[in-house]
Amino acid sequence: MTVTAISGGTVHTLPLDIRKTVSSNKAVLAAWEDLTPLARNEWICWVISVKKQETREGHIKGLVSRLKEGKRRPCCWIGCIHRKDKAISPSVKAVLARQPKKV
Repeated sequence: MTVTAISGGTVHTLPLDIRKTVSSNKAVLAAWEDLTPLARNEWICWVISVKKQETREGHIKGLVSRLKEGKRRPCCWIGCIHRKDKAISPSVKAVLARQPKKV
């Protein structure tokens, strides 16, 4: 399979598994390229932020189905917390404060 050169995000580089999946479907690729760099970054972050491989695969399937539906951002996603170019919003801080602390 040939992997097409496609656009990435603002903070995260595009992982190979997402690149292959997106480039393998013309409709998904067109929807991906129509997104803003920030929106693409949020999709990438949503996929790579999970711990388990099966969850990641589920997120990639969700990315494909949601892009086909015309969604432009991950549903119920607080946004990329890895961006250093802006402060975290109060709503995101509240969500992060409710998450269990990693040991």
